[in-house]
Amino acid sequence: MTTEQRSELRERMRQEIEVLETNIARLEDGLSPVAPDVAIGRLSRLDTMLNQGINQSSLSQSRTRLVRLQHALKRINDPDFGECIECGEAIPIARLLALPECQMCVECAE
Repeated sequence: MTTEQRSELRERMRQEIEVLETNIARLEDGLSPVAPDVAIGRLSRLDTMLNQGINQSSLSQSRTRLVRLQHALKRINDPDFGECIECGEAIPIARLLALPECQMCVECAE
């Protein structure tokens, strides 16, 4: 991996981390419990609870990806960064740009 590719990848990771942190804060704000004394209809309450479940799932996925990206950003200067942990081959830069936190090439990931 060239120095330019590493720099581009580092910037991409920082941008994605920033977006994830914003999304996580937004999702956390939307997870306040539905109080039973709030005057909304039964269907509205069920809809709100369903949306909260979806938001909780999105929040969990976002937190997991954030941790993986932060870990990848810490490792980006390691000599073996960008090498598949299974076969040792270089992971194509296009894959790393799409999923900077990936640690396996497509063949090994399948």
